[in-house]
Amino acid sequence: MLDIPRDRTLSLLARPYQFIDRQCRYRGTDAFGTRILLEKAVCIRGAEAAEMFYTHPALRRRDAAPEPVKATLFGKGAVQQLDGAEHQVRKALFPMVLTPENVARLSRRVRRYWNDFERWAPTRYRLPLYETSQHILALAICEWLGVSVRGRNLARLSADLSSLFHDAAGPGHLKARRSRRRLERWLEGLIKEARRRPQATDSPLLKLVADYVMDTAGGSGSARIAAVELLNVMRPVVAVSVYIVWMAHALLSDPGLRTRLADADTAYRRAFVDEVRRYYPFFPAVMARVSDTFSWHGQQFDEGARVFLDLHGTNRDERHWDNPGQFMPGRFLGEQRHPYAFIPQGGGDVATGHRCPGEPVTVSIMLATLDFLLARVTNDPVPTAKLKIDAHRLPALPAHPIYIACKRGSQRWTVGPK
Repeated sequence: MLDIPRDRTLSLLARPYQFIDRQCRYRGTDAFGTRILLEKAVCIRGAEAAEMFYTHPALRRRDAAPEPVKATLFGKGAVQQLDGAEHQVRKALFPMVLTPENVARLSRRVRRYWNDFERWAPTRYRLPLYETSQHILALAICEWLGVSVRGRNLARLSADLSSLFHDAAGPGHLKARRSRRRLERWLEGLIKEARRRPQATDSPLLKLVADYVMDTAGGSGSARIAAVELLNVMRPVVAVSVYIVWMAHALLSDPGLRTRLADADTAYRRAFVDEVRRYYPFFPAVMARVSDTFSWHGQQFDEGARVFLDLHGTNRDERHWDNPGQFMPGRFLGEQRHPYAFIPQGGGDVATGHRCPGEPVTVSIMLATLDFLLARVTNDPVPTAKLKIDAHRLPALPAHPIYIACKRGSQRWTVGPK
């Protein structure tokens, strides 16, 4: 009989944030071989593993992501799937779009929408924070890019953008595929129009993306790639809604945090934002493909195998974090640690590596939203059972949705199902 190695895909899907970390602890190693998606795979965790993952020349991104991820989260042909010079040329687009001045403009727009919340919210509202955040962020990023949402249903647009990450790995996967097709068709039309009539295009950022991809990729067919990369600016902004929910969860879990943050300086508020990004689960892992067999820490990485780097486990590695299972913003005030110990949005150099260029955008939006949360989160204790985290889905979210509610003229938060 054939000896077929055990495939661990179902184990990974069942516990996406714990599987790699638990297996590494059980085996006493930072790297182990297995089979995932019916292929050879090596799972790794820890700061040293992360440094190897982002710097080793034999690890490439092309063909690393499974087709369902490319078809929903990234988009086919996107920058995340490129290597070497091609990757650096394409990635150079994003710092041109996400300049510090542009990031500041976007965060001011987000802050303004939160400040105007009471004006446009319905009377005696009870709104889920997750979806409400997505509406605000979708509107902010569209207006920031100069992409008109007039004539389009904002709720549908927000749902499509959020579906790219919310439904990519779950039972709504087909919904995510349909959302990407709709969004790419819409943006491809805008890209073609911007190329055809540049003088009539009011959006310099849209024109920048349209021209850059055409000049570097060549050919009229690259309009679809330009639409894909435009979505790689829009989708991560809307995905910050996950972190916004986690900020509220942290404030509800520790009522004292609200008081400390209200009186805190900028450094402590930034520390709070970074601790949210470290402590709470978002994406569990990133992937690469081995282009040439090598060994690391006694583990062989065979050519063609997939490599899974555990992001969440690395961010909670007790070798680099004191009491990693506790939420302590103060740990980010002055402590020195391994440069690859904190990788919520990737590691390494932003310009030449695969670290997310949108990290300053994430931090800026979270800080812009924090004042709104501090003004509305109650100091009343919330039962621990209602703050349970559902870590079996991707991305993880509170098991009981968090709502913002206004009843009888007073603002308060409620936690729990409808």
